[in-house]
Amino acid sequence: MKMGTALIYDEEMTKYKLLWVDPACKIEVPERLTVSHEALVQSGLADRCVSIPVREATDADILLVHSEEYLEAVKKTPYMTLEDLKEFTLQYGDVYFHPNIYHCAKLAAGAALQLVDSVMTGKVRNGMALVRPPGHHSMRSAASGFCVFNNVAIAARYAKQKYGVKRVLIVDWDIHHGQGVQYSFEDDPSVLYFSWHRYEHQKFWPQLRESDFDSVGKNKGVGFNINVPWNKVGMQNSDYLSIFCHLLLPVAYEFNPDLVLVCAGFDSAIGDPEGEMCATPDIFAHLTHLLMNLAGGKLCAVLEGGYNLTSLAQSVCQTVQTLLGDPAPPPANLDGPCKSALDSLHCVRSAHRQYWSCLKHAADLPTCEISTKRIKVAEEEEEEEKTLDKGEEGNSIEEKVWPEPPKRVTPTIRTAVVLPDGVTCPDGCKRFSSSEDLDPLIISKLKENFLKDADDSDTLSSLSSLAALVEKVEKNEICSGLALVRDVSMATMCVVQHAASAHLRNRVLVVCVGDGKVPSHVTEDGKILVVQFSNKDSEEQKCKYYIPVCLKKGYSDVSGFMHAVLGLLLPLAYEYDPTLVLLVRMSDAGLCEIVWQQLTGLLQGLAQGHMLVLMQDGEKECVGPTASSLLGYPAPSLGQLPAPLPEDVASIESLRHRLKADWKLLQTTAQETGRGDEL
Repeated sequence: MKMGTALIYDEEMTKYKLLWVDPACKIEVPERLTVSHEALVQSGLADRCVSIPVREATDADILLVHSEEYLEAVKKTPYMTLEDLKEFTLQYGDVYFHPNIYHCAKLAAGAALQLVDSVMTGKVRNGMALVRPPGHHSMRSAASGFCVFNNVAIAARYAKQKYGVKRVLIVDWDIHHGQGVQYSFEDDPSVLYFSWHRYEHQKFWPQLRESDFDSVGKNKGVGFNINVPWNKVGMQNSDYLSIFCHLLLPVAYEFNPDLVLVCAGFDSAIGDPEGEMCATPDIFAHLTHLLMNLAGGKLCAVLEGGYNLTSLAQSVCQTVQTLLGDPAPPPANLDGPCKSALDSLHCVRSAHRQYWSCLKHAADLPTCEISTKRIKVAEEEEEEEKTLDKGEEGNSIEEKVWPEPPKRVTPTIRTAVVLPDGVTCPDGCKRFSSSEDLDPLIISKLKENFLKDADDSDTLSSLSSLAALVEKVEKNEICSGLALVRDVSMATMCVVQHAASAHLRNRVLVVCVGDGKVPSHVTEDGKILVVQFSNKDSEEQKCKYYIPVCLKKGYSDVSGFMHAVLGLLLPLAYEYDPTLVLLVRMSDAGLCEIVWQQLTGLLQGLAQGHMLVLMQDGEKECVGPTASSLLGYPAPSLGQLPAPLPEDVASIESLRHRLKADWKLLQTTAQETGRGDEL
């Protein structure tokens, strides 16, 4: 499988600009594209990508989404005078035209199609198209919101028509609602459209009633349109992650797309004058990573908005670096979702629970006035006008300051393996053995704690190799490791004790699948968090940092297991923010290979990819698939998931309710009191 990442860019798309005074459109400037591309070049990311040439979209391509009358009208704009362009623009909303914009719009749509071609033919695994003008607001017969042709909608129809793609997921994380995409597919069950957007009870552009949470699609497409309205500004990384874990990912896995398209608008990042949100650029590395195991890794990101040139360029780099397979940076500022975000999440989950089995357990809509509904109060309107007036004078808008995202350094060794003699080292991995430099005191402790037979040199050698591997991972000399061991419980104890020892500074997340023995010395100091998946009722939870997850029907219920991974494990793991992930497959795990690969892939977004996987030596057939995931290859698709078993859902939800007081990212309703709502 190809590992390449496509980058599509053409300087020609910078060659148009606003030719008259228009306060609404002055932020859409050519520099948006140039700073994004220059940042990729200066960081060395552009050189690592596969450069794909741009082509113009044909009339037939554009007519997949737009009307012939609209296309013919836009075709005339290169020949219009300045006054004609102004008059032509007046019939549309918040957009401008230029003699070269028709050519650039054809290039923007064509770039999206070139990206789809490259991914669907296997030339690359994924990619990003830096385009201008953006597209997601453009409708069948109308330009809107800086958009002329709907690049992503055209790409979705094109993929369905040319490649027979059955199901397309469109993720729109731009801060504006992509109403053009919604209108294109609202009655189409083969396209799942997800959008979060600044809404503020319908006060924020485009001020549409159908941008609210209860606009869920029409006719056969009902349930396939998911809107998450942000009703306050200042949303942070926790709010974005909560929506992914508790809404988008469960639905996306149930939908099982063949292709993922991202309307990659970075006006949802901190510092943007349009979005006024507080999510830092590094969050886009995590959002991208969480989508990369869907559709066998076929992901196409197409640039939309982004008007703070600093956060735009940083966010583009974070996205592309993740597409290239580099480990994600440590997630920043995960202090739980705010009340307003929880209110929106609650409402969306409630509105969609009748359409998606993964949401059937969602809480009822609140009986009080739903906060996401439009409330027209004259006093509010007057107050808003006063605030806008102050903003024009420059007195009320506070400029945001944030640190530059940390440099993401990928170790020269991506995955090291500790394997018994006779087991072949997978391609791309490096066989690892005990370092001669290991402290004799550590060797002595290993003998004292784990060796009953003083002559058991094989066990000592294996445990020494694991201890040495942990130290190399902590120093970022090796990214991840995989070990086949004789006694997986003993190896787990050894790694945890060594990783959390005084001379190392790890916070260890232990994810154990199976009923075997796990570390028993978990304490409240937070150096170790254990999450154990089992099909047996375990003892009552006595510590915040030991979490037993009981799946009544074992691991045969793939939907139930994924329900627990997405809605319980991932939020816990992100909030805990480990420096090392230890993934343990007990001999009785019974988890099918593809689910195991999905679990391995998803957890790699944590701890800068620092993960060690332990498996019993009888699991030789699992070495290749596990190594593949550790090396960054996407997991195979799980197929369309059926409804999880009610017993498993009840067990998982009961546990989530018990844990949510201690772990804020487990909250899903406004009543669960999120981060202070002082935004």
